[in-house]
Order: sequence, then C-alpha cells, then structure tokens
Amino acid sequence: MTTASDSRPPAFHVMAKPRGAICNLGCEYCYYLPKKALYPGGTFRMSNQVLKSYVRQYIAAQQVPQVHFAWQGGEPTLMGLDFFRRVVGYQKEAARPGMRIENAIQTNGTLLNDDWCRFFAENHFLVGISLDGPREIHDVYRKDKGNRGTFDRVIHGIRLLKKYQVDFNILTCVSAANAEKPLEVYHFLRDEVGAEFIQFIPIVEWERPTDPQKERKLSERSVNGEQYGYFLNSIFDDWLAHDLGKIFVQIFDTSFGHWIGAPGGLCVFQETCGLALVTEHNGDVYSCDHFVEPDCYLGNMLKTPLAEMVGSEKQRQFGLAKRNSLPQYCRSCSFLFACNGGCPKDRTDITPDGEPGLNHLCLGFKTYFAHVDSPFRIMANLIRQHRPMTDVMKILENSN
Repeated sequence: MTTASDSRPPAFHVMAKPRGAICNLGCEYCYYLPKKALYPGGTFRMSNQVLKSYVRQYIAAQQVPQVHFAWQGGEPTLMGLDFFRRVVGYQKEAARPGMRIENAIQTNGTLLNDDWCRFFAENHFLVGISLDGPREIHDVYRKDKGNRGTFDRVIHGIRLLKKYQVDFNILTCVSAANAEKPLEVYHFLRDEVGAEFIQFIPIVEWERPTDPQKERKLSERSVNGEQYGYFLNSIFDDWLAHDLGKIFVQIFDTSFGHWIGAPGGLCVFQETCGLALVTEHNGDVYSCDHFVEPDCYLGNMLKTPLAEMVGSEKQRQFGLAKRNSLPQYCRSCSFLFACNGGCPKDRTDITPDGEPGLNHLCLGFKTYFAHVDSPFRIMANLIRQHRPMTDVMKILENSN
C-alpha cells in the first residue's frame, strides 16, 4: 500500500516564515503584509517546538543529498540571532550522513550588523537583499513605518556583507518606479553595488474596490507586459554584450535552460506547480507563497506530517491546475515550452479569443522569449558541441 509520504516528490521546497507577515518596513507593494489578518491575536514568532519539528520533518522528507532551507517573511531577522543559531544546531542534529544542508535568507537588509554578518559567514548562509535600484528609485516604494526611505540602511547592510565575505544576491522588484529605467538599474546594481547575482520580480497587484459592483483595478505601482518585456530585453542586450559568464541574472540563466532541455528553473515557468510550499510561524503549511489563503491550507505540521501534506491529493491537484487550466491560446503559442503560462496568480486577463486565464504579463514574456530566441539557439548549439565559454562569447559577439 502506498502512503501519501511515499508519493512525495524526490525534491520539494518549503519557504519558512518564522515571523509570519511581521516586518519593520512598510513597503507599498508588499503582498505579504496583509496576511497578518489570517492570525488575529497571533504571536507571529515561530516557537522552539515548531522550529525543531520543521527542521526534522523537512530533512527527513527529502530524498536528495542537498537540503535547502529558505527563511523569509515579513522580515526574518526580527527573530534574532539566537533563533538562527538554534536553526543551525537542529539541522546538524537531523542531517543524515553525507547530507549537505544549505540556508538562504531573504532580508530587507536594514537590521544587519557585524554580529549578523559574522554569523552568516561562519555558517555559509546565502543572503538575499531587496534593492530596487539607486536611491531615487528604491525609496519610492521601499519605506519604513515612518514613511522614510530605506536606501542608506540597505547599502550599509550590503557593505557589511562584503566586509565579512558573505555570499549575497539582489532581488529587485520591477515596478512603475523603475520599469522605464532598466539600464540605470542594472548598471547601478552591477557597478555601484557589485552584485553578481540578480533577480528581477515583476510587481502585479490588484486593488479591490470598496464597491463590489465595480471591477478591481491594477495598482499604479504595477507593470504591464509591454513594460516588463522592454525592461528585460534592454538589460539582456547589455548583459549579453558585456556580462555573459560574469553576472548571473536569474531569469536569463534559468530560462536558457529551456532551450537546452535542462530540468528545473523558475517555478513560474514550470509546467506544473506544487513543489514550492510555505510554512507560517505556527507550523501551518500552504500550497504556495502566493496562495497563503484558506483554500490552499494543507494543515499544521504539529498535527499532520509534512511529507503527508506535500504528497496529498489536494497539493497534487493544486500543482496540476496550472497545466490543466491553461487557455488554448497559450497551448498553441510557440513559446509554451519556455513559459507554460507563467504564474497562476497573474493569469487575470482574457485571451484575444475570449478565454479567461491569460497571464497579465503575456506580452512581456512573448517579447522577451522572441528577443532571446536567436542567441539562446546559438548558445545551445555551441554547448551541445562542447565548445568552451570563451568560444561561445566570441561567436555571439560576432553574430550581433
């Protein structure tokens, strides 16, 4: 007889939010801050009982030699250093022989000090820092509770990470504040910040009207497909000409994998969902970070084993729904292999033939994939011939 835990995938990912939606900042486009409403009167602090159970269950449920822990929020550093010292201790206790444990933490960077950065260096944490560009761009939406810009504090945190030689990457939200300034943003991150690993996350948020008879509107902070495509293509051309093999831009490197048939990549471009779950501060588990809502609640790990929730029929159906609900317009698209309709949370538009479920960023995805198709095909062919990266770069340069 096969149990739910037996049917769990070989590898799955859980994003842990030890402080839930609590944050020291008040970024205007943050989609997670409203999740506090799910836990009225909650402590919003992961207890030692939940932490120990999570670490043990997560490691035990994995069938791969590397286990990746991701800590996010809200702002996870609000838990304090002692919490993360316990994290490392419990991981060492639970790890099987030969198993490699890796930790990544996503932070706004404003609370980092020497003690934090020394700890990250000693325990090989990968630190993600949220930074949207130069001061005049970053401070538009990324403000503290007093409505003050946070740029200087973030840059101070990055300098400390460099001081202690902590591996870090930059997460940049693409919003109305920077969508028309792609090269200004990219050159700042590359040249001024010294970032070698960069993620670009588009802001798509809908404001629900107070009058239920009215249609919801896209927020003024959001980007549309045309803006997103322009942003990506402008940076791609600069990256291809100057930084191929030197700077890792997540969407470029991972989407290239589709051209060479490599597995994995960004979850938003996978055929199905379901392998990236989230656990809240009290041990509640949800299907996805963008679907922390009652309909996607799977259970609590103190009552139901994590492996059982991951392998549950409810989670399986959640994952398959991404593929099964894809409009015919998308199914006939030449870039279906690379896009797969994008993230379900953004499938809010109507296709040209009147079918619901079109991704709001469809035009941007199409524009981007069409733009990179030729260089990606050249790169894929050269890699299949086992040509060295230096040859790849020379041939691409001559083809432009």
